[in-house]
Amino acid sequence: MNPEVDFYFEKNEKWKKEIEQLRIIALDCGLNEVLKWGCPCYTYNESNIVLIHVFKEYCAYLFFKGALLNDTSGMLIQQTENVQSARQVRFTDVKEIVKTEKILKAYIYEAVEVEKAGLKVKLKETSDFNIPEEFQNKLEKIPALKKAFNALTPGRQRQYIFYFSQAKQSKTREERIEKYTQQILNGKGLND
Repeated sequence: MNPEVDFYFEKNEKWKKEIEQLRIIALDCGLNEVLKWGCPCYTYNESNIVLIHVFKEYCAYLFFKGALLNDTSGMLIQQTENVQSARQVRFTDVKEIVKTEKILKAYIYEAVEVEKAGLKVKLKETSDFNIPEEFQNKLEKIPALKKAFNALTPGRQRQYIFYFSQAKQSKTREERIEKYTQQILNGKGLND
């Protein structure tokens, strides 16, 4: 157990028993415990395997390359349609965790084997995603914006595309695009 991570288990009163049990399982599998993104992360040879995180309605294991795991138990959940690699296993009670411990360990061991084999999730290219019409029009009208957008990393490009696309109304999409145009021109991502 890494003392730098202890605070996470102490501060989460709602899911305390559940996340402590998840911690024990990950450590029983011989993984190293580190703090990443403010959460307990379990690694093998410095490669991320699984992360513990909490939400209002549940706590979860997040397998970084969960899309590559054989989900024979049907427990792995794709959080949203835009998540390409990671998969969650969600819990609302410590009894569920204890009951599925062998399955969870099997997922962890398989995730370690995925890392050992050097397997990677084939991610979609940014060009595979539909750019909202309003943003496409703005890119065509402002060459500097198009150049700046194309200079962003693929992940930052996708963040903008997803954010703009989530708005149901054209007016809202246009407002979002207007709000972030300067940030794109400055070479910044959505959350920079």
